[in-house]
Amino acid sequence: MPSNLVEKYFRTEKLPQIWCPGCGHGVITRSIVDAIDQAGLDKDKVCIVSGIGCSSRAPGYMDFNTLHTTHGRALAFATGIKLAKPELKVIVITGDGDATAIGGNHFIHACRRNIGITTIVYNNNIYGMTGGQYSPTTPKHEKGTTAPFGNIDKAFDICDLASAAGASYVGRSTAYHANLTTTLVKNALNNEGFSLVEAVSGCPTYYGRKNKKGNAVDMMNWYKDNAVTAAAAAKLSEEQMAGKILIGEFKNKPEPEYTSEYQKIIDKLAKGR
Repeated sequence: MPSNLVEKYFRTEKLPQIWCPGCGHGVITRSIVDAIDQAGLDKDKVCIVSGIGCSSRAPGYMDFNTLHTTHGRALAFATGIKLAKPELKVIVITGDGDATAIGGNHFIHACRRNIGITTIVYNNNIYGMTGGQYSPTTPKHEKGTTAPFGNIDKAFDICDLASAAGASYVGRSTAYHANLTTTLVKNALNNEGFSLVEAVSGCPTYYGRKNKKGNAVDMMNWYKDNAVTAAAAAKLSEEQMAGKILIGEFKNKPEPEYTSEYQKIIDKLAKGR
């Protein structure tokens, strides 16, 4: 990472970070900061909120207005911040379990409201911080500490869930595709409504080890070889896409943003007095 980005956007006294060697979270965090820089945002008008989990440690290293909240509640706190201070650019950093398990209801309704929050889900397909339990995105038949014989649940597709629930911007990348992650986050920040970027992140310590995915380099190479853009996927059969990761921008459909609509009601009532 260029030193100017580190000095400008990170709490250098908190570095180095403590993510496991080979974890993709550091790469994704760098992409977020790069997107903020490219978007030209005033960091004093950016608020970054997280819940609990490996991903949720990121705001502790980032030199913005930050809030580290309770498990699954990042979007609830972020909603309160955005309503109180709609002029702020509110960003939520969360994990697959944090966002779609205990925080699933908050996630659905934040999408539905189309409130102006940019949410980046670091998806490592497992609960990495709390012991390697399987999560709502753990692929079927893959293992975790709470699924030693293989997971039998069908995994959530976070992007499909967000799009169906009403998010106005949706995209997916991987830790390998760092430049794409930056582009998607920058586009998400430019969207006025609810934006979701899923960033697939390797967890060699738990997910990779338990499922014999090899080391961190092997996992990165797997993302390189098995991520497919929407344009390329259109030319492939369902069988050819089996086991692949679809990446790119999936939805960019601006809709009225929640706090703006709320302000209209306030203004209307004020005129009526």
